[in-house]
Amino acid sequence: MALQNINPTSTNAWQKLKAHFEEISSLHMLDWFDKNPNRAKDFTIKWEDFYVDFSKNRINAETFELLMELAGEVKLGDAIEKYFSGDSINQTEGRAVLHTALRARPDYDIQLDGNPVMPEVIEVREKIKSFSEAINKGSLKGSSGKTFTDVVNIGIGGSDLGPAMVVDSLKYYQNNLKPHFVSNVDGDQVAELLKDLDPETTLFIIVSKTFTTQETLTNANTIRSWFADKLGDHAVAKHFVAVSTNLEKVRAFGIEEENIFPMWNWVGGRFSLWSAVGLSIAVSLGYDHFEGLLKGAQSMDDHFRTTPFHSNIPVVAALISVWYNNFFEAESEAIIPYTHYLNQFATYLQQAVMESNGKGVDRDGKSIDYQTGNIIWGEPGTNSQHAFFQLIHQGTKLIPVDFIGFVNPLHDNWDHHDKLISNFLAQTEALLTGKTDKEVLEEFKGQKADDITIGRTLPFKVFRGNRPTTTILIDSLSPESLGSLIAMYEHKIFVQGIIWNIYSYDQFGVELGKQLAGKILKEIENPEFEIHDSSTKNLIDYYKKHKKG
Repeated sequence: MALQNINPTSTNAWQKLKAHFEEISSLHMLDWFDKNPNRAKDFTIKWEDFYVDFSKNRINAETFELLMELAGEVKLGDAIEKYFSGDSINQTEGRAVLHTALRARPDYDIQLDGNPVMPEVIEVREKIKSFSEAINKGSLKGSSGKTFTDVVNIGIGGSDLGPAMVVDSLKYYQNNLKPHFVSNVDGDQVAELLKDLDPETTLFIIVSKTFTTQETLTNANTIRSWFADKLGDHAVAKHFVAVSTNLEKVRAFGIEEENIFPMWNWVGGRFSLWSAVGLSIAVSLGYDHFEGLLKGAQSMDDHFRTTPFHSNIPVVAALISVWYNNFFEAESEAIIPYTHYLNQFATYLQQAVMESNGKGVDRDGKSIDYQTGNIIWGEPGTNSQHAFFQLIHQGTKLIPVDFIGFVNPLHDNWDHHDKLISNFLAQTEALLTGKTDKEVLEEFKGQKADDITIGRTLPFKVFRGNRPTTTILIDSLSPESLGSLIAMYEHKIFVQGIIWNIYSYDQFGVELGKQLAGKILKEIENPEFEIHDSSTKNLIDYYKKHKKG
């Protein structure tokens, strides 16, 4: 069954939220904290080793209830069941959305068109396990009998960003195999990669559903040529594996069928790291840690599917995000993890969020006259504090921020970690409280500043505060907790898409540029020109005249 088409702006809750916004939009959160000593507890959700504090957001009890009312009116509960049950909620492509099945327990009964999904999922898991363990134990060797020391993942988009982020985030758990990721069709990237690789000890994983993606196949063919020059064509089968559905093209590349891992059309690329697309994760970290990642995500799946909305982390996070996006007109959200291990996390979420919910037509195919999607950006703290936090603190834009921190460090360096967490907590407090004229004046007096200095400088040191943040504190960074964190944001994306009445799981917007790139490539290689705007025509002409190759 398809998702229901409900324009959120037509609901009673939306109209109530508009009126409510006018009443409270100028109020300061500090007043709510003063009036309600239990505010922090009232707006905090404790789940497993997650402690999620929503209290520093510009909502009160009435806002919260109206957002819950909105969730009810758009039939969120019904949509969640369809999401998990294999209904074709990706209606524009006639597909189910079942990445949750990839991490489900074996005993789960998940049906797709009347057929059980889990037996096939478990079969692939077992293949990932046996392959990764054979590589890690050294029983599966390269063509010259040497054990593998390096693994290279060749993919782009969801076939790169997810695995690369996870492997980098869980570097602490890495085994002796050194991971590399190549995605950009820029030849300089692959050239730099090949400089330091020994072909005799390198495993290559090509990830492409159709085995036709331009960037991936260009890189794969370049790497194959380099490899064959070193070791010969006969060695390709011992060093290359593929994650794909196009068996014919993979075999033609020289990869043996036993080294081809399947993909399914009911898993979108940006949600595919839980599948064989995550083979580089299992090989780089060991299968046990890959399994821990799946278990963590599965726990969040259960929380999302079964927990009442008031205590449901992804639901609450999504509703608050809609509140800012559609009522405060906040276009962007910052994700700030206070661990350098998560330095690629915001980059990963950029694709997951913006490719999913960057849509301009609703589920009826009609143009939307309200905002959808969020611009996602961020970097790890404390680096980001010395970069763009000035804008968040004193700029004219309202930017909600997710602060992600871990109670316990992985390397027991408590001197560093206490300083890190003190900054983590201080930033959320500073964004809440700000600094008033009176407080700045008191500082000046303590410094014995003269009246001229005070008059000239005081306005620049005032912070209005009232800047919203959500604080996510997790016990420690582990495969399980990372799996839960990723799944939390996946479900947040889903809830936002339901509220905005859009299809979150197609990505037609990325296709037009690819189509035009194919045409332009032909024109670069040949004298004939198709019809272009004058700017594009001039740029093609300039490139062709000045290229030296």
